[in-house]
Amino acid sequence: MGEHNVWYYILAFGVIGIDQLTKWIIVNNMKLYESFPVIENFFYITSHRNKGAAWGILQGQMGFFYIVTIIVVGFVIFYLQKYGREHMLSGIALGFILGGAIGNFIDRVFRQEVVDFFDFIIFSYDFPIFNIADSALVVGVILMIIFILFEEKLKRRS
Repeated sequence: MGEHNVWYYILAFGVIGIDQLTKWIIVNNMKLYESFPVIENFFYITSHRNKGAAWGILQGQMGFFYIVTIIVVGFVIFYLQKYGREHMLSGIALGFILGGAIGNFIDRVFRQEVVDFFDFIIFSYDFPIFNIADSALVVGVILMIIFILFEEKLKRRS
């Protein structure tokens, strides 16, 4: 494993640790559906559970999520090993994706549901409640898109 690759795995484990700690705090200190405002009419901490994917789709399809997550984690580790040393941005993106995927996978395996708690109301739209793992997945995907676009421009210039 390359020296740079180790940092991407440390990033992933950091995401997993923060994700699981925050979920533990929510589960042990709030009742289900309990909510308190951080910024009134904009940001709340709300204890919520999700047996599906983003926006509550595929409710209760745990077997499907297990298989998909194992495949995704396998691909992410493969690409981290193959390209992480060469491209720091892709390594960071993959570290976030790996941490986010494993964070929610842990919930699905041990709780049979995902603990969510970040609750935003944006222009009167109550955005689906999410967690640290979800945030890491989104950041990772955005960074990967930026990397792919940037890499294409570099290829065209050479």
